[in-house]
Amino acid sequence: MAGSSLTSGTAALAAFNAAPGDVAAADVAACCAARAFVQQIVAGRPYADLGAVSAAVNTAFARLDDDGLAEAVAAHPRIGEPAASGWSRDEQAGAMDATDDVSRALAEGNAAYQRRFGQVFLICASGLSADQLLAALRARLDNDAAAERRIAAEELRKITQLRIRKLLGA
Repeated sequence: MAGSSLTSGTAALAAFNAAPGDVAAADVAACCAARAFVQQIVAGRPYADLGAVSAAVNTAFARLDDDGLAEAVAAHPRIGEPAASGWSRDEQAGAMDATDDVSRALAEGNAAYQRRFGQVFLICASGLSADQLLAALRARLDNDAAAERRIAAEELRKITQLRIRKLLGA
């Protein structure tokens, strides 16, 4: 369904609700790679409307443990590096327009972040410029591990909400 030509949110939601479990799971995994999240969203079908799906996403995120969050974060490319999926590429469009200096600084910041926190720097990059992404990365390097875990989880939730809406044609 992620590559489907459905344009209506209602039609896309109906197709998602009716899809075989493995198809729905693959579509949800493209939005968030945490297996526990995928299982919970797929098991919650059928959804009455997009609001119900959004609420289910929030509930599933609230239940994710550190391992689930790590699993989801690990599926994301670094900011400013070539993205594996169309959604990541679109979401990071601002980083792709970076000057050479900003691109180098993002690469250095990504490496420092990964050394400090053991994962890729995750931010809901949609609509942000390369300079804004770099500023956020630098600011977050000063966080303690617990604060950064909360922030990264919230950024992941926002990314997932955006992707679920795209998946369901909203």
